[in-house]
Amino acid sequence: MNKLWLRISLTFLLLLTVVLAGVGLFIGDVMKQTYMNMSRHQLSQDADLVYNVVSPKEVLDESPAIQGKIENFYKDHQPRITIINLKGKVLADSNHDPETMENHSKRPEFLGVVAQHKKSSESIRYSKTLGYSMMYLAKPLVYHGKTIAVVRVAFALDNIERVLKNLWISFGLAMAITLILSALIGIRMAKGFTRPIEAIIEVAQRLTKKDYKSRVTIKTTGEMEQLSDAVNELARSLQTQMEEIRENQQRLTGVLSNMVSGVMLINTDGRIMLVNRAMEEMIARKNDQLLGKLHIEAGKNFGLSQLIGRSLKEGVSIHEEVHVYFPAERILDAHVAPSIGENGEIKGVITVFHDITEIRRLEKMRSEFVANVSHELKTPVTSLKGFAETLLDGAMHDEEILRSFLTIMLEESERLHRLIADILDLSKIEQHKLPLNPVKLDIVNLILETVSTLREEANKKKLEIELPKTESLLMEADKDRLQQIILNLVANALSYTPEGGTITVDVMDKGQEVELDVKDTGIGISKKDLPRIFERFYRVDKARSRQSGGTGLGLAIVKHLVESHHGHIKVESEEGKGTSFMITLPKYQA
Repeated sequence: MNKLWLRISLTFLLLLTVVLAGVGLFIGDVMKQTYMNMSRHQLSQDADLVYNVVSPKEVLDESPAIQGKIENFYKDHQPRITIINLKGKVLADSNHDPETMENHSKRPEFLGVVAQHKKSSESIRYSKTLGYSMMYLAKPLVYHGKTIAVVRVAFALDNIERVLKNLWISFGLAMAITLILSALIGIRMAKGFTRPIEAIIEVAQRLTKKDYKSRVTIKTTGEMEQLSDAVNELARSLQTQMEEIRENQQRLTGVLSNMVSGVMLINTDGRIMLVNRAMEEMIARKNDQLLGKLHIEAGKNFGLSQLIGRSLKEGVSIHEEVHVYFPAERILDAHVAPSIGENGEIKGVITVFHDITEIRRLEKMRSEFVANVSHELKTPVTSLKGFAETLLDGAMHDEEILRSFLTIMLEESERLHRLIADILDLSKIEQHKLPLNPVKLDIVNLILETVSTLREEANKKKLEIELPKTESLLMEADKDRLQQIILNLVANALSYTPEGGTITVDVMDKGQEVELDVKDTGIGISKKDLPRIFERFYRVDKARSRQSGGTGLGLAIVKHLVESHHGHIKVESEEGKGTSFMITLPKYQA
């Protein structure tokens, strides 16, 4: 019943059946009435003929001769003639002996003439004895204007019923044949009519399931062709639009996914509708844990939630810096703006967050660097100025004082020169203006050469330097820069290791990499200082560093030189027990 052609066919057959049945009933009823009228007319004529056969005097006298006359004319023939007096007594009958017949005063046709004074009275009754119906027509026998008896004429309706039965059988067969032929023709026509409709419905259903490549392929004509063309054009238009939407969505997804800024879309109920990957990383929660949640649950920051709520309520754009402390402390540059619909209504809020924690940290470092540089330069410059003024005031005439002051001024100027040189080197390294010239070298020999320059200083402090046990290890590196790394680390260890301590320099072959370790048994570095030791001018023990002539830039230079060699450095230290620097460098430079 789900097929359209089947529903149309059944409706057509039902309608045809009702029409044929109605027509059959009408025709049958017309034919029956025609037969009945013909029979009624025939009976009326037969009743009138009785007046010519029977005389009124014989009826009044109830003469037995009446029976003989009736039998003579009508015995064993249709119709049956019966003469009844006004009391219901049968005076004569063409088929039976009147003496054996019961009184007919209660018969409907008799009462119609006698009691109701009708000129003709009719009755149809079924005869159980005969097995078929009989039609009775009664007419008064009038003599001198007065009814003296009733003439009843009876006619068997079995022939009429037989004819009507045959008629109904013929009509039934004809209707069955008509219905079968009509069903075959109707189904064929219905299928031909509904096939394009079903194809159009199928295409429409596929379109609702996002199958935009579906088309109506059945050939049609007329209005169906126009409808098929319209549906195909709609499908093509939908396919084009969906491809554009999908492409735009992919572009938007790509842009949002690769943005370093966090993006979050919030609806008017304050619930999160969209977040990008950067936002997930900022709040350390996945997309499925955020969508549908209130923004205050996601950010866990009252200040940020206030900005979003204000933008939702007032419809204004807000730009502020926000400090968040979950999952880590960050400084966010927050842009909060309402999403406005076509009619000017607020449909939500779009928030964009830039993580400026590193920028603020670098700004702080830059400020500290300027202060540190100023401080570091001020000390030797002040010393030089003071000693020069003292000499000019007359101390220059004392040879011993003059030599002492000039020696101090020389040391301070050398310290100032080292500081400026280190600053320039660090600047060049950071800006990649100091190109590497990698060559094949033996790092063990380079360690031995570098340490030999510091041997005298180590002997003064009674420090023991343990050298690599490996005899030779070849690698590619810029010789001067690698030597500077080794020199800075060993010199740093000499500065912070007390007398009698040990400094160990070792190198190991790690396959495609080389690991250089510099360990000491010095004062060590506290846990709070450990993350900052590679910062410019940062000193663990400022008094000792300054006394040793250090600039506070050595480890910062080491870190940048290691990274320029595509390596990495890490440090382990414990206060009072010593420090270990571990540098990993590739054997071959790209």
